[in-house]
Order: sequence, then structure tokens, then C-alpha cells
Amino acid sequence: MKNIFTAFVFLLLLNCNNEKSTKAESSNDVEVTQEEIPNLNLEQANRLVDLPLACVGTEFPYRLGQTLGSVDDLKTPRELHPTFYGCFDWHSAVHGHWSLVSLLRQFPGLKRADEIEAWLLNSISKENILKEVAYFDDKNNKNFERTYGWAWVLKLAEEIHIWDNDIARELEGNLQPLTDLIVDKYLEFLPKLNYPLRVGEHPNTAFGLTFAFDYAVRLKNEQLKSMIEKRARDFYKSDDSCPLSWEPSGSDFLSPCFEEAAIMKRVLPIDEFKTWFEAFIPEAKNKNFDIVVGEVSDRTDGKLVHLDGVNFSRAWSLNYIAKDLPEYSHLKNLANKHINYSLPSIVGDSYEGGHWLGSFAIYALNSIE
Repeated sequence: MKNIFTAFVFLLLLNCNNEKSTKAESSNDVEVTQEEIPNLNLEQANRLVDLPLACVGTEFPYRLGQTLGSVDDLKTPRELHPTFYGCFDWHSAVHGHWSLVSLLRQFPGLKRADEIEAWLLNSISKENILKEVAYFDDKNNKNFERTYGWAWVLKLAEEIHIWDNDIARELEGNLQPLTDLIVDKYLEFLPKLNYPLRVGEHPNTAFGLTFAFDYAVRLKNEQLKSMIEKRARDFYKSDDSCPLSWEPSGSDFLSPCFEEAAIMKRVLPIDEFKTWFEAFIPEAKNKNFDIVVGEVSDRTDGKLVHLDGVNFSRAWSLNYIAKDLPEYSHLKNLANKHINYSLPSIVGDSYEGGHWLGSFAIYALNSIE
């Protein structure tokens, strides 16, 4: 009797596992819809540029993220951050400036081109940037915006560097003290970081490494590049089976799985990356691989609207992973799906999303080839 019962339990468990396996396979056997390919053209650029222009000079509301050492530290955002005092917080102000540079570089015929140029020259001045640098001298704020804001500073520096324009050389020179400071901070911090942060918000280590790596490659900073290559391998080389079913969390604007894959594709030789990625997200190789977009229930809620950001950041990671890998070309359609969900909603919407989502949309659109 005992043997019969044991056999029955074994068959029941086997049947359950088969059902689970069939369900998992069938979800990737449904043919996916071919999405319209979004396009960053002059019309779209004129639409999107209104977002950073509406916020880079808007001082309030503003979240300082400051540690106070004394009453003397109580100052307005503009007094503390004469360049990056708008767009609700420091990092959003930084990438708001990146958005202006990126769009003006790509589309010099923008309707508001003269206004953008004047703003950039006035905002990214030598005097202002030196005050931004001095803020980090305070022992209570030496790690301010680590590493999310740092990453966007280097992305801004990279964008200015590749801009073939006379004012770009002036802006690059003015920004250089802050750029150099951030590079030094990365080099000081990364050897001390024992474990990566795998969250879907600002502290995500993979995101911070990715933008810094792109800067290091573009500016030929071998010391920073080598440091990031080493630390990325330390953090992620042994990872496998990333739990995509856990994503997104309720206020994610980054995908822990795909951000990690994006930095690993940068630092690993291509054949090594393909082996690593097949173990890390094995289901991604299926031509019908699909994941649902992050759905926003309330775009006036500053946390819930983060999910528009996860759609854009997933898109730029998926496009980067698919680049030069024909076996993953289907990921581009999945990227388009994510962009198409969120792109129509971000202009003319609430300030909770409008002060930062333009940058994410632009970066995602720039990732399309």
C-alpha cells in the first residue's frame, strides 16, 4: 500500500511539473504583434524639447537630497546648485540639460534652438559649475547623487564632447571641473563597493556603470574603462537565471535584469557575452519572447509614473542587446512595444513625470537603429 501511495504522489508531481513547463513554453510560442517603429524626427524633437525647457529653470518644487551639517546649510536650490536647480531634483536637472544638448545637436533646426543655446551658455558657465563642484566639498554631501546623478553628468559630458559646434567647446571646458570630479569619485568608490545594488531605481549599479563606461570609451579614459570592466565582471559574471517574473516592482524605472545585461554586453567579448546572456535570460532567445509593459495607473503620482521610465529604459537596453546579434533581433520589436506604450502620454501630462521622462524617451528613441 505504501509503495502504491508513493508512486501516486510521484506521478502527481510529475504531471504538475509538466503542466508548468507547458505553460511556460506556450507563453513564448504565441506569435507576437509587429509594432510600429517609433521615430525621433524634427517634429518629435520639437514636441519633446518642451519638457526640459519647461523644467530646467523651474526652481520649485525641488527635492534637495541634502544632508544638513548646520543651519548655515539651509539655502534655496538655486543658491546651492546654480546650474542644476530645476526639474525637481539635481539628477533630473542634469539630464534635462543633456536632453537640450542631444536634441539641439541632432536637430539644429529646432524651433526653439536660439532659446536653448542661450540657456546652455548661461547655465553651464564656469562660475556656476565651480559652485556645483564646491557642493561636493562638504563632508556631509561628498557622496551626493552616487551613482545615478554621477552617471548623468558623464552622459552630459559625452554628449557635449561629440557635438560639433563652437559653443560645445565652451560648454565642455566649463563643465570639465565637474566631469573630472565625477570620474575621480567613480575611481575612488568602485573598488570599495563589495556588492552591486540590483534595485530598479536610482542606486542601480549596472546603470551607473553603463553610462560611465560609455563616457570612458568615448573620451578614451582607459583607467575608468578598465575599472568598470573589472567591477562588472566581479559583480555579474557568475549570475544566471535572472528572475524576470519579479519585474517590474511598483515604482521601478530601471530593469535590474536588462540593465545588467546591457553593461555585460559592453564589457565582455561578444562570444563570451552570448554564452553568459543565454544562461542569464535563456527565454530571450525565443523568437516570440515577450514581456508585458509597465502599466501606469496614475501619472500624477511621482512614484507610480516611474513605470513609464521602466518602459523606456527596457527599450534602450533591449535595443543595445540586439545590436549586431541577429539571433536577438526580435528584441527590437519588444523595445518598440515599450516605447509605443509610454511615448504618447508624456507631453502635456503632469510635472511628476514631465520633469524627467523626456530624457528617458529621447535616450530610448536614440537607441533605435
